[in-house]
Amino acid sequence: MDFQKELSDQLKTALKAKDQPTLKTVRDLKARIKMREIEKGDTLTETEFIKLVQTAAKQRKEAITLYEKGNRLELVKAEQLELTVLEKYLPQMMTETEMETLVKKIIAETGAESMRDMGKVMGQMMQAAAGRADGKRLQEIVKGILS
Repeated sequence: MDFQKELSDQLKTALKAKDQPTLKTVRDLKARIKMREIEKGDTLTETEFIKLVQTAAKQRKEAITLYEKGNRLELVKAEQLELTVLEKYLPQMMTETEMETLVKKIIAETGAESMRDMGKVMGQMMQAAAGRADGKRLQEIVKGILS
């Protein structure tokens, strides 16, 4: 996936359709990419792009939670629309069953027996999941199995 071209195409489409939430989100994402490329001094890889989108999506989810607590429903709706746009660029997330299977497999491979081995398991888990699973949820599953 050439994410730069896809973003540009989506930006053009949103401009023509006057789709403000998509336009705002894509512009924000392009700005984040440009800033990261300037910091790095090179173009982003697809993995780095996915991490950048995950960070943006996580920020939207946190904002949604805060706006819900503050009873700001119009802002919740706006953030949810932006989150929907961002999710188009994320890889398919693992199901709960897939995460549990992966955790059990890695625990068996590492020979982990207690909570002291959690760091070793989580390191391999995050590499194996490669952005397709929520780290907090994986940590909960590992804790449940090791304790």
